[in-house]
Amino acid sequence: MRAAVVINPSKPAAQDIREVIARLGSEHGWEEPLWLETTAEDPGAGQAREALEAGADVVIAAGGDGTVRCVAEVLAGTETPLGLVPLGTGNLLARNLGVDVTDAKGAAKAALLGQERKIDVVRSVRDGGSEQTFLVMAGLGFDASIMASTDSELKDKVGWLAYVDAAMRNLQGKPVKAKIIVDGKPVADRRVRSVMVGNCGRIQGGVEIFPGAAMDDGILDLMVVAPGKLGWLGVLAGMIGRGRSKDPAVEYFRGTSVDVTLEHADDFQLDGDHEGKGSRLSVRVDPGALLVRV
Repeated sequence: MRAAVVINPSKPAAQDIREVIARLGSEHGWEEPLWLETTAEDPGAGQAREALEAGADVVIAAGGDGTVRCVAEVLAGTETPLGLVPLGTGNLLARNLGVDVTDAKGAAKAALLGQERKIDVVRSVRDGGSEQTFLVMAGLGFDASIMASTDSELKDKVGWLAYVDAAMRNLQGKPVKAKIIVDGKPVADRRVRSVMVGNCGRIQGGVEIFPGAAMDDGILDLMVVAPGKLGWLGVLAGMIGRGRSKDPAVEYFRGTSVDVTLEHADDFQLDGDHEGKGSRLSVRVDPGALLVRV
């Protein structure tokens, strides 16, 4: 058996985890791992393809959410499992899979020796461009603006709390007119601050954005945020009430496909990474397309 490790060398723990994975593999009779470092030009997709061509029995993404998403995009639709060694700040997929993001050695052992399960992936197309895959959530508007304005130096110092700082600085943004269609049926046509599509629900700090979301149910969860007379207090109340409030500050929908059209381009994010701006987003779920080992 041989593992290929797609590793982000910029992460502080990258060297230590190399030693951990190599030692664990040796102890359990695995061959020397195939090490494939990401670069700014290729954050994981090319390395994942190289791993498949080499016949790796498992491809381990050792890095942050960006590395995981790029590797998963290549592995989706194959029978080669994805292993996770979370080295980032958010580590969103790992959190939703129940991986202890503070125990890199435990994650490495699970990636080599753990159980396999299938999860959904989501295919997205923005402004008619090329297809991109995401695993946790995508967003247009406020949530993406948070990702765009998060201070990287502060994130290195205080972790996910840096996102709270960015959120506070973006509270006063302007709403944008949005038309939203779920499974071919219009569900909203009004001004909103954020439209988020989720494959699973948990983000940093243990906050659950999408109530009851599951990454293996073949269903997308949609949250539309539009602060009204009560402002962000109404949004908070709507989230706490899991969408049961009559105040439309927060609305939830579910389906297998979502189409969003904004009157003008706004910030866009995939799995916590700012990807630029967009005004049209189409997403569809691909049920059980990715095999993960945890």
